[in-house]
Amino acid sequence: MLTIIHHPLIEVKLSIMRDAKTKSKEFRESLDEIASLMSFEVFKDLTIHDEEEMYETPTGAKLHKKKLDYKIILAPILRAGVGMVDGVRNMIPTARIGHIGMYRDEKTLEPIEYYFKLPVVENPLVVVVDPMLATGGSACLAISAIKKRGYKNIRLMCLVGCKQGVDAVEKMHPDVPIFLAALDEKLNEKGYILPGLGDAGDRIFGTK
Repeated sequence: MLTIIHHPLIEVKLSIMRDAKTKSKEFRESLDEIASLMSFEVFKDLTIHDEEEMYETPTGAKLHKKKLDYKIILAPILRAGVGMVDGVRNMIPTARIGHIGMYRDEKTLEPIEYYFKLPVVENPLVVVVDPMLATGGSACLAISAIKKRGYKNIRLMCLVGCKQGVDAVEKMHPDVPIFLAALDEKLNEKGYILPGLGDAGDRIFGTK
């Protein structure tokens, strides 16, 4: 199931990220802010419960502390996915962090896994984060790798995607909800999203 998160603040910040003149610092800051804003939609259906521990308000009332029913695991696809982690953790400081290492073969455009490590917790909800959902190859492989390790409750959170990537994920993993801030037109011959925002990893880390 695809959810495109429409919000004026997201659109303004995304326009900053799309601008080729935007420097790495402002690019990263906008990505952090969008990831935080997207979190409200990605996690809006989570259930909570009362803990036994109570606290006292300034007026003297005593209330139960609230806690999420799920242990949130953020699984950024290296390296660009790391750029979305802090924005989500601003909203969920208790989220655990794993890492999934992927690189794309420049000739075939196929993803290759080289690293995988996720926390092992009770009742996990794994959110795969990656700024771009282009061909969908990396996302599909990452989700498959997560399922192979026994995780079942999985969501995919990306900044910008296109129909080809969405279709690929929905075909291979129809049980995984997809969240995007924008659905762009198409891919070019090099597998980059158009209009897109360029190579997210290079722009996040200033490597190009």
